[in-house]
Formats: sequence, structure tokens, C-alpha cells
Amino acid sequence: MDLSCFKAYDLRGRVPDQLNPVLAEKIGRAYVEITGAKKVIVGYDIRLSSPDIAEALSSGLMAAGADVFDIGLCGTEQVYFATSHYKMDGGIMVTASHNPKDHNGMKMVGPESRPISSDNGLNEIRDRVLEPFGDAPEQGRYEPLEVMSAYVDHLLGYIDAGSLSPLTIVCNAGNGGAGLVIDELEQHLPFEFVKVHHQPDGHFPNGVPNPILPENRAATADDVIAEGAAMGIAWDGDYDRCFFFDENGRFIEGYYIVGLLADQFLRKTGGGKVIHDPRLTWNTLDLVKAAGGEAIESKTGHAFIKQRMRDEDAVYGGEMSAHHYFRDFAYCDSGMIPWLLIAERLCQSGQTLSSLIDARIEAYPASGEINRTIDDPPKVIAAIEAKYSVGAKNVSHVDGVSIEFDDWRFNLRMSNTEPVVRLNVESRADIPLMEEKTEELLAEMQRLNEER
Repeated sequence: MDLSCFKAYDLRGRVPDQLNPVLAEKIGRAYVEITGAKKVIVGYDIRLSSPDIAEALSSGLMAAGADVFDIGLCGTEQVYFATSHYKMDGGIMVTASHNPKDHNGMKMVGPESRPISSDNGLNEIRDRVLEPFGDAPEQGRYEPLEVMSAYVDHLLGYIDAGSLSPLTIVCNAGNGGAGLVIDELEQHLPFEFVKVHHQPDGHFPNGVPNPILPENRAATADDVIAEGAAMGIAWDGDYDRCFFFDENGRFIEGYYIVGLLADQFLRKTGGGKVIHDPRLTWNTLDLVKAAGGEAIESKTGHAFIKQRMRDEDAVYGGEMSAHHYFRDFAYCDSGMIPWLLIAERLCQSGQTLSSLIDARIEAYPASGEINRTIDDPPKVIAAIEAKYSVGAKNVSHVDGVSIEFDDWRFNLRMSNTEPVVRLNVESRADIPLMEEKTEELLAEMQRLNEER
């Protein structure tokens, strides 16, 4: 049996050869045997294969003795919410997020929506799938569960509705599931939504929803300008990530959104801890300190961020990849809470999104993440560290290597899944220096790769 769909943090593979209903049924049985779960949330995204895979998964869960609470078509964060809110033993979301349309996958959590990944159960589930199964003495039961109303109430709890004023907002669901939530939230908000690629459609008539790809941004940006909107928002297919455009249609790097959200959240809480990734940090550190909070660095990746947030009881965590985590959301990531907080900030401050962001870009210009295919990533990273650590103010290994000088810094790390090295560079209010050092590092990486 091909089990290549099992990855480090979740399951992802091509349908039907790498993931199909037969395998999904076995995964359901294995999930119960390994975790001991008795009550499990199941939800699925808009992909054409998702209902069949979710049904087979549910059959396996019930055959192994677990009760299935089916929340139907939803986003990944609704599985997180329902698992935590209704105090279930676990939850499984059938989704391949922004992968090609012939792919599917699963994201699994345990009690309190704690992630299940390769270091805490996912490998055991994979290995158990290969062994024979017998049915449980007592079959589990099946129950549909409506969670949208409780979920929307929870989302609205993050903002002060009385401080909101009318705004025009362009929202691009990418024919994923986000439009269903916007339709529900719309009834409670004074905003006018301009809806782009709004209807859920697993055929993806406008391409797979992945706003991080530059070619997928024009539809949102163009409508922001045409409608004179205050901002634009675009989501991936299962809407656990959201991406922002200012009133000029400019795409905003996720790094600057982390700082803005940290600032907005700390204003509400009057302080607290904020977790951030090590790739780009200075803007976040500056804003968190100014808002009376404490910034704490964590290794990149949702499992690491979520665990560190629990350890520190952090109120918010953010990654520049557009994942944003909230303590009151079971320390999980949400693609809906961030835009609500930023819309609230626009209403309360009377400022434009560009004016809030421009000052931060000016203070801490950044390269954005640059990926390069390298034959021997560890060797190249070690050589870069040896050269640049001489005279450096600080060298850190939280994730890859981060090297800091008085007026610029960089992070270099390798991908967990491919021979790719990822570079991020930032400076203090000096765009030419940031650009110069970025080019210098890229040239050095290329030279080292060719030397091999």
C-alpha cells in the first residue's frame, strides 16, 4: 500500500493513487486505535474528492468504536474550533489546502486541538494502517453537528462591534470555503463586501486558491482599486491563511501583518507574550515592546509555534507565511480573526492600511523569503555561517542560522521537504543596504553551490 501521503505534519497526496476512500477508512480505524479517541470531529473542504474521503474516514472511525460528529463542508479552523469548543477527543479535516486540484489530504488534532504530527502519533497511525483490523465490539454512532453559529459568535468576540464603521472590503475566497463564512459574518458587520471568486467550487475555475503566488493576486488587487475599497483579503482553499492588500491594491508581506496584529492584540490585552518565527524579527520586536508585550522566538512551523504558545501562555503568535495563532482559539491558526482585527484597527484609527504599513516597511525593509535550490544545503549554510559570523553581534540557531549586525540581519534555513534553502534579509531603515546584502548573500550561495 502506498503511504507516501503521510508527511511530517499532515497527510497530502494525489487522488486516487496516494489517497482514496479505501485508505481513508483504514486511517480512521488506525486513528482511533493509536489515539484512543471516542468522540471525533470530521470536516472537509470544497475539493471534489473530499465528501467521499470524509465518508470513508468516518466509517473507519465508527468501525473502531468512535462516535463521529460530522460538521460537513468547512475550513480547517472550524475543525480546530469544534474539537476544542465541544471538548471532543480529536478532529480530522479532509483538505489539501492549496495543493493541485487532484490532490487531497488530512490534518489531524487530538484533545484541545493539539496537533498530531510525525513526532506524536502520525507515524504510528501510518504504521498501524498496514496491519489487519477487526471491528470494535460496539460501533460508534454518527451525528451531524452544526458549528457555524457558535463559530461566528466566537469570531465576533475578538472585536468591538461598536467601534466599527462602514468600509468597503474586497474578499477573494478563491472558490474555496471562505465565502460561506463571509456570508454569515456579513449580517453582523457594517461592511460592504465585494465578493470575488466567491462560490465554493472544487473544479477551481479560477485556479487553485493560493494567494502567495503572484499570478493569483491580480483579481483581488484590481477590484480593490476599481471599487475604492479600504482593503482586500484573499484566502487559500481551507482558509487557515489570509493575505492582505492595501487600498492601493498592493500585496502586503505577511511579516508586516504579524507586527500589526501583535500591536492590535496587545492593545486589547494590555500586554502579554507574542510568539514569532526567526526569519524576520525586528519590526515585530519593536512593535511588541512598544505595546508593553514580550516577544518570544520559536522555530518555524505550526506544531512548534502552537506548543511554544501553550508553554508561554502567549496571547498571539504569527508567522510571516500568513499563519496567525490565537490563545483563545485553542492556540490554533485562523484566517478569519486576523482580517477582523485589522478592519477594526482601520475603523478605530481612521488611518489607511497603507499608512499603517508604510511606516513599518520604511523602518525595517525586508527582502521577503527567497528560495534557492542547492545541492548540499547543510554545507552551504555552514559555510555562510562561518563567513558571516565573524564580527556579528549575535548568531542564533532557533531555526537554521540567524546572524545579526547593528544595521542588518539575515536568516538562512533549509526546507524540511526539498533541497531548497530559504533566505530572509532585513535592515534598519536602509533599503539600499538590505538590497546590497541580499544580492551579496545570493551570489555567495551560488558560488558555494557551484564549488561543490
